Amino acid sequence: MYVCARLATTAAAATLLATMTLPGGTTRAPERAENRVLVFSKTAGFRHDSIPDGIAAVKDLGKRHGFTVDATEDTAAFTDGRLARYAAIVFLSTTGDVLRPDRQRAFERYIARGGGYVGVHAAADTEYDWPFYGGLVGAYFRSHPTVQPATVRVEDRAHPATAHLAAAWDRTDEWYNYRTNPRARAHVLAALDESTYSGGTMRGDHPIAWCQEYRGGRAFYTGGGHTERSFADPAFRTHLLGGIRWATGAAQADCRLETGYRALFDGTSTRGWKQAGPGSFTLEDGTLTSVGGMGLLWYAAREFGPSYSLKLDWRTAGADGDDNSGVFLGFPPSDDPWTAVHNGYEIQIDATDAPDRTTGSVYGFQAPDTEARDAALNPPGEWNTYELRVEGERLRVRLNGHEINDFTNTDPARSLRQGHIGIQNHGTEDRVSFRNVRVKEFETAAKGGR
Repeated sequence: MYVCARLATTAAAATLLATMTLPGGTTRAPERAENRVLVFSKTAGFRHDSIPDGIAAVKDLGKRHGFTVDATEDTAAFTDGRLARYAAIVFLSTTGDVLRPDRQRAFERYIARGGGYVGVHAAADTEYDWPFYGGLVGAYFRSHPTVQPATVRVEDRAHPATAHLAAAWDRTDEWYNYRTNPRARAHVLAALDESTYSGGTMRGDHPIAWCQEYRGGRAFYTGGGHTERSFADPAFRTHLLGGIRWATGAAQADCRLETGYRALFDGTSTRGWKQAGPGSFTLEDGTLTSVGGMGLLWYAAREFGPSYSLKLDWRTAGADGDDNSGVFLGFPPSDDPWTAVHNGYEIQIDATDAPDRTTGSVYGFQAPDTEARDAALNPPGEWNTYELRVEGERLRVRLNGHEINDFTNTDPARSLRQGHIGIQNHGTEDRVSFRNVRVKEFETAAKGGR
């Protein structure tokens, strides 16, 4: 059974006991918070002509994907009771100082209780004197050149806001320069290639979309959305939908700050990798997909240990979720895939199997925390991210940023302290895909850090 996690507090506020009145006197029946989003578009500075198109786009996305959308510019919506109705608040090209101090404090409490924030374009040109908001949005607007085409380099192709995109995304918009680089505090999803347009001022490192967990809540920001055409563009609408789904908790992703990793598979080449046993992997659109088996694609160029973090993105194809694969660690070099089975450890991918052989398990040795796993797991067809963190003989498994297993090896015939890494192609009927395999090594287990 697949369970899309919701924000931690939405269960507690599942159904309000009385009919609520929105600003302007509109009365609506109570509804579960995770099914409702508020679009806030008040401006105290420049006003974008695209705001009506943005509101209409979010409402249409809600109709198509099962959430209700309210829209307002009335700050009376920013009270504890009214904000509690919403899984996320979309700041749609807001500008200037739009919330008085008591409304700000209510919004801070909303985020602290697990609320979601989605900032679109000029949301970064808002509330310069409110430090909490500056941290939430991630970076403030500095300037912009004229509207023009540019290439966006997608850095995270597992997050629901960017998983549908190719590695390079060509589009036209008004490209903001920011006062600071958000990479120091947030997980960057996509960045502008400043060589493809004129007017970029961020010295070649120019994030344009990012996410972070912030003071109890979730925050997503995209710099796109200046033009009316943006909200008619299917790729941008899916980008915005993915940000909303993640902010509300309807989809999961690893939005922790990520630094110091190097690619073992970057989407272009399997150099350094070898296929052991039958079957293979196809390579298309930066994605490795299993074919046949039972075999293993293993990184033969070198071993890893005693302390490292391996991250990789994966997706199962079948609608029933009954696809089988796994990630192997700590095995000696061999052209026989069974060497990894008998001398290493497999972190399983197959949510339909028995507890000690299900997604997140150390196969045959230790089941995951299934409640935590179910809360963190995206369903078949959507991408997930594993972090497999080895510190000596200790292995911790994180799924979409959440720890679901903590295992310590005590088998003298096996060791996690040194060995190779591999991904499994399990069988003829199994289709599991992988992207962005990367590793970060630490000097010692004692000094390891994220």
